[in-house]
Amino acid sequence: MDLEAQIQLLIDHAPRDGVTPHLVAAIAPALRAIAQKLRYSQYYILQNSEASWVLTTLSNRTNPGLEKRVIYAFPTIQDISLISPAGLDPQMVAKIVPVTHILFQLMALDPVESIVFLETPGKTTHTFEVRRTELEKLMQQQLRQERSPKQIPPDIA
Repeated sequence: MDLEAQIQLLIDHAPRDGVTPHLVAAIAPALRAIAQKLRYSQYYILQNSEASWVLTTLSNRTNPGLEKRVIYAFPTIQDISLISPAGLDPQMVAKIVPVTHILFQLMALDPVESIVFLETPGKTTHTFEVRRTELEKLMQQQLRQERSPKQIPPDIA
């Protein structure tokens, strides 16, 4: 599914409250901009038996007190076993998710600081990290642009 179809699906499935579909449409350029930097249009996300995304806590090697919580996005189902022994757990399931939906969900996953996209099947060395704070900043900029008054052309008369 291409990015435009993914974004339209997000808009179509947004709550019909008179606001949310417009907000999703307004932040769509931010979602698209990040998604275009990624190699794949969909990734596998590991989920537990309650359908919650599996969170991994990473510790800094030089400073073990520094930790961050991430979710891994895998290009193929086979890649899950490269990083996560949980992928072998029969209670876990890998679900394929469109990339724009992963980015959109990142905003709602409060304890998660980043999504780490594995970009090369069979390897863990080529990753692309999307930090929630950076995504929030990009979306806020997009919303400000949407709200700012449109420039009136000087030759309107």
